Amino acid sequence: MYAYIDGKLAFKSAAFVVIDVGGVGYHINISLNTYSKIGSGERCKLFTWLHVKEDAHTLYGFIDEGERRLFLHLISISGIGPNTGRMMLSSITPEEIQNAIISGNVSLIQRIKGIGPKSAQRVILELQDKLRKEGSDTLSTVPLNKTVREEALSALVMLGFVRNAAEKVLDNELSKNNNDLTVEQLIKSALKAL
Repeated sequence: MYAYIDGKLAFKSAAFVVIDVGGVGYHINISLNTYSKIGSGERCKLFTWLHVKEDAHTLYGFIDEGERRLFLHLISISGIGPNTGRMMLSSITPEEIQNAIISGNVSLIQRIKGIGPKSAQRVILELQDKLRKEGSDTLSTVPLNKTVREEALSALVMLGFVRNAAEKVLDNELSKNNNDLTVEQLIKSALKAL
């Protein structure tokens, strides 16, 4: 529902921040990873996810889109809720979590408070292929000025195509058309080739 919240940082603690946007203060739960990366400046922008329950609406905030994407993957696992996902992102860095899942490092994930051996194995079993498919650079910050190729690649990966195969097809289509395609044209021609 809320993609991000950008405003004045009114309060900052290790567990949550309050961001003032137009006179409304948003209470946003954060991980220690996000806390460590939030500057001490007045402005703050966090990518958010809204958790709706019958008794509460809770906002969770992330320093970048990659951390939010990993959080959403984690909470998609049965038995892992938003607070456990936030605990995981607070215990070790998102990059370490992603590498542990991809490499099948059960012991590293199991060391996180609240994650037992069965939960750690379930996380790896259910997310290993998804994270491999997305590629190792999904946690990096998305550039603001994307190229046509990057936008098309992002769209194809979100549609479920394997990153490496999509990259090859896109490069082939761009070379055939002398890099003279719009994002839409490139995606359509790539979909025909995939």
